[in-house]
Amino acid sequence: MIAVVAALDALFADGNIARDGVYVADGGTPVLVRVVTRRTDEVTGFGEARIWSETTRIDLRVAEVPNPRPGDRLEIDGDAFLIQGEPVRDRERLVWTVDLRPA
Repeated sequence: MIAVVAALDALFADGNIARDGVYVADGGTPVLVRVVTRRTDEVTGFGEARIWSETTRIDLRVAEVPNPRPGDRLEIDGDAFLIQGEPVRDRERLVWTVDLRPA
């Protein structure tokens, strides 16, 4: 487990992969965090139709953000986002993946 934590620390410290963000829990104070962004497109099936949508997903370390909730705010590179939906933790319970929408 120590090797996994060390690898995650290196990933989140890498300036080519991660960047600084500001996390604000609903009614809380701003906290500087590191985020790994994944701005992937998503194709969703709806009956016979396939709907394409842009999505913004990010990874947050549980050590920095222990309990993200829908409605919490994130600012990344001057853009403001709100968490939508329930955050999901990885198998090792070290990283949250959250879906964002513009604030």
